[in-house]
Amino acid sequence: MTPTPPIEQKRLVSPWTPREKIGRVLWSIVQATLFRLTFHNWYGVRNALLRLFGAKLGKDVRFRRTVRIEIPWNLDFADGVTIGDFVILYSLGPIRIGARSFASQYAHLCAGTHDATRSDYPLIREPITIGEDVWIAADAFVGPGVTIGDRVILGARASAFSDLPADMICVGNPARAVKPREFRRV
Repeated sequence: MTPTPPIEQKRLVSPWTPREKIGRVLWSIVQATLFRLTFHNWYGVRNALLRLFGAKLGKDVRFRRTVRIEIPWNLDFADGVTIGDFVILYSLGPIRIGARSFASQYAHLCAGTHDATRSDYPLIREPITIGEDVWIAADAFVGPGVTIGDRVILGARASAFSDLPADMICVGNPARAVKPREFRRV
């Protein structure tokens, strides 16, 4: 048997504490059963389950039952946030979403990556911050470390790999601001 080279040994070291590992396993069981099997409008039940696992949620937050959440204790959502069907919240790092913002179906918020400049590819858990009154449209992607300003629309299938300024409509891959968003409060 050949000894494991040092680089391989580094890869075998988990970035997660035993408590985090247990929490993630328990959450995966709850998410696959109690969370997923609720009726479509049982937002309060799903919020209670998420809060039980450490999520910080404001009033009137709505998660559809098909949402996939990796680590609920890394979520911090203000009042009136809505997360649509089949959204992926890959919350290895913190994800903060401001009031009245929403993510449409199949959007993907990814708060984790690996350092590709190092041969051992250590995990990086960079936060995602989304402002107030933001719309992350269908199938859009928001990468690690990205901040999206207030009142932004990130168009369908757009990919945000860098910060987006407030009050803009942003589209494309990579996402770029194409025009100001005219926003009227109702």
